[in-house]
Amino acid sequence: MPSLTSTSPSPARATIGRTSRAAVAGLAVTLMAAGCVEGEGSGDAADGELATLSIDFATYNPLSLVMMEHGWLEEELADAGTEVEWIQSHGSNDANEKLRAQAIDIGSTAGSAALLARANGTEIHTILVENQPEWAALVTSPDSGISSVEDLDGASVAATLGTDPYFFLVQSLQEAGLEISDVDVQNLQHADGRSALGNGDVDAWAGLDPIMAGAEADGEELFYRNVDFNTYSVINATEPFIEDHPEVAQTVVDVYEQARQWALENPEETAEILAEYGNIDQEVAETVIQERSSFDVDPVPGQAQHDVLEEVGPIFLDTGDVSTQESIDEALESLFHPEFAENREATEAEGAEGEATIIEDDE
Repeated sequence: MPSLTSTSPSPARATIGRTSRAAVAGLAVTLMAAGCVEGEGSGDAADGELATLSIDFATYNPLSLVMMEHGWLEEELADAGTEVEWIQSHGSNDANEKLRAQAIDIGSTAGSAALLARANGTEIHTILVENQPEWAALVTSPDSGISSVEDLDGASVAATLGTDPYFFLVQSLQEAGLEISDVDVQNLQHADGRSALGNGDVDAWAGLDPIMAGAEADGEELFYRNVDFNTYSVINATEPFIEDHPEVAQTVVDVYEQARQWALENPEETAEILAEYGNIDQEVAETVIQERSSFDVDPVPGQAQHDVLEEVGPIFLDTGDVSTQESIDEALESLFHPEFAENREATEAEGAEGEATIIEDDE
């Protein structure tokens, strides 16, 4: 297995050969934007061209892994002299924080998380629908005695605040006549929530694929599922990036379209890529890709997403995440920037040779 080679000390920039994607999963390090501070996202060259595009990848966004694996984005931006820097997001909350700090130009979140971020003042727009996944559910251990949402009254539940699984939990509780205050929420990142459930530190976990599919394969139980409580997988860009580099934003959307079409035509290979980057079994990855993902969805953010988010918005008030309904309404009306997706044309990139640039962190 090839190793990562550091090219600068801190934050550690690392490169990895495209034929050795398992090295990302095999290293027990977390890849994200450590040390990035506000304003450290895109870099402009002297002539106004974009020197570096900072874009995230995430195991909950399989198309980002397909793009990173093949090097299509690097190839498409090479003529403009723009380098591509891949930074891992570990959840929608993580991606939102990086977008807020402009540590990345483009990031992957759930639709609910994008709305929450904009309602709280983060200047982002949703430019693309990546997927319509059933990626969140409520999970418990076989011996927990929990078989329904009603059984969560007084229980401890791991969840990542500001993400679809958390809002899935809130909606599930409300449907069952409970409130979020009726459970003891342990705010843990998704992978840590999975570990807490396995260790018996919590009674249940608001899970996220592909980690959730791995937990299910290990014997944990998905005791409540509801696809209608999932709010799409979306791609967001910062307002300054859209305003200053619309042609690069269009290129990213076009490469995502190539990745979407490729994933539809190559589901087994897509699962293989997810398995290696996510460090999960092939069968688990196939469950995520073939049973809980829908890439055959209109990539243009529009009415379908608006309707879902309109239902989720009031939850932000109930949980105290947003102070006024007016802020939510204004955010929802201004969140979508559909022009790029409307004008998308799949690229025909063959793939860049060499190595992908990622950011290494010790978290």
